[in-house]
Amino acid sequence: MKILITGATGLIGKELVKQLLAKNYTVHYLTTSKAKIDDKPNCMGFYWNPQQGKIDESCIYGVDTIIHLAGANIAKRWTNAYKQEIIESRTLSAELLFNLVKKTPNQVKQIISASGTAIYPDSLNKVYNEATKESEDSFLSNVVKKWEASVNVFQVLGIKVCKLRTGIVLSNQGGALPEMVKPIKLGFGASMGSGKQIQSWIHINDLVALYVFALEKQLEGVYNAVTPNPISNEVLTKTIAERLNKSIWLPNIPVLAMKMILGEMSYLLFSSKNLSATKVLDLGFQFQFPNIKQAMLDLYP
Repeated sequence: MKILITGATGLIGKELVKQLLAKNYTVHYLTTSKAKIDDKPNCMGFYWNPQQGKIDESCIYGVDTIIHLAGANIAKRWTNAYKQEIIESRTLSAELLFNLVKKTPNQVKQIISASGTAIYPDSLNKVYNEATKESEDSFLSNVVKKWEASVNVFQVLGIKVCKLRTGIVLSNQGGALPEMVKPIKLGFGASMGSGKQIQSWIHINDLVALYVFALEKQLEGVYNAVTPNPISNEVLTKTIAERLNKSIWLPNIPVLAMKMILGEMSYLLFSSKNLSATKVLDLGFQFQFPNIKQAMLDLYP
């Protein structure tokens, strides 16, 4: 079985490629950097540039499933120009893939796309699942809506569309966790705001396993890629500190202070997403790291 991956050189993509190759899948990956194009057995790179509408059409030959991970990092200051990049890096890339599949003879049966949890309303107590119709009015919520709409169009070609709304991905190789670990290691860790905001998270190994699960089960529809045990920001901060044998002695960092430093991007620190993992659990998916202490023990042994 042949898989085409976008965003294959990112944090999640690199781990997913390893797992797919270990399971004897053939991987095609798209990259905007010609220097990153390899032609190894079972793992071939192809050039594309979604901004310019360029793609090596041979990337689609023999492909059964597309996994769409490409998207600009949301953890950078949100200038108006960068906001546009956050949106277009997700939507233009999906449109380019759609147009390629539409005009080129192919055997694609499924597309699995990354998506975000920002579409859900903020909540401390109410748990939201994939059937939730409510959504919040925020920049990132609108990003998710446009992102998902850009992959939903594959349905008109008779292709199954699966979207994984992904919580905070915990990895010691990048993403949010090392940024949280740095100040705690130095003895200057603190919770954000009230510390009560709920963080729906997932260990990177479980996320990669969920992508493979979605592929092998040929899933379609929307799924929350989050652990069954969301936690508050305060609990997450304290758990990291305990794992590193550090204490939290500073007062919580005020919302206003972070807004002044980070601008609109401070939303990431204070939003509260309390999400259900029941849908994937009911399908038989098993989390290797369902609780935060297990996850931290694995990531910082």
